[in-house]
Amino acid sequence: MKWQPAPDITTRIQFLVENLGFIKFDTQRIFCFRSWGSSGRATARIWSLPTIWQVALNTKAGYCLEVISEKFDRLSMPEQEKVLIHELLHIPKGFTGGLVPHRTQKRRLFRHYHDTVETLFNSLSRKSYTK
Repeated sequence: MKWQPAPDITTRIQFLVENLGFIKFDTQRIFCFRSWGSSGRATARIWSLPTIWQVALNTKAGYCLEVISEKFDRLSMPEQEKVLIHELLHIPKGFTGGLVPHRTQKRRLFRHYHDTVETLFNSLSRKSYTK
């Protein structure tokens, strides 16, 4: 696999954080990458810096948001936006370095998660990919 910084995704994430009310999110600590060569099914992934690593490295919480180029780049812009919102929802409200799972044993909760992405997407008066 290859990774490369994705400043276009960083700009879009900053826009989404500001416009969706993720007030405790430090966008300077969300690092965005585009990757190539993944054999997995994911379109994007979010990686956390758990508390034990924060203590060991004497640093604050941080997240790496990875979009898998082969899948993400061929999506329509609205679908990309939903994927980015989905990944942001994995970050806990307190921006602690943990991750919020979306797979639960209760299917109803997974459906609620999907509905939350749709609701947030529809609440945007302007999308991150428009100028």
